Amino acid sequence: MTQLALWLATVLGIGRIPFAPGTFGSIPGVLLALWLHHLGLPWLEAGLIIVIFAVGIWAAGETERYFQLTDPGPVVIDEVLGMLVTLAFLPVNATGAIVGFVAFRVFDIVKPFPARNLERLPGGLGIMADDFAAGVWGQIVMRLLVWMLPTWLT
Repeated sequence: MTQLALWLATVLGIGRIPFAPGTFGSIPGVLLALWLHHLGLPWLEAGLIIVIFAVGIWAAGETERYFQLTDPGPVVIDEVLGMLVTLAFLPVNATGAIVGFVAFRVFDIVKPFPARNLERLPGGLGIMADDFAAGVWGQIVMRLLVWMLPTWLT
């Protein structure tokens, strides 16, 4: 089970990239979001967010115990979740996806309220919850930008 947790938490090993693992870990989230938008199934999008959050809590917690570190760098399933939340239910084009990527990365690094507080939750829950919150901030910004610049981002 530990190997499965490591595989999931590192998103097939992407989190083991030695520099900027969070940035690289966000890329699969962007690609997954674009694919989900292409399918046009919002229930699947919502369902995957819930499943990735739940599985991520377990996998990130197991990986944290394996590395004996709090929020180890190779755990990037939280970045996938944050990107999905940032782009959820928005019909963005490639430019919109890039803007969403940048917005999420900024919020993930800055950790505006309540992300910093959620990060302090124990185990995998804290790892996943702060990126969920950063994704909510990203979603708010993206909704405003899509409203203001629809021809640019959709």
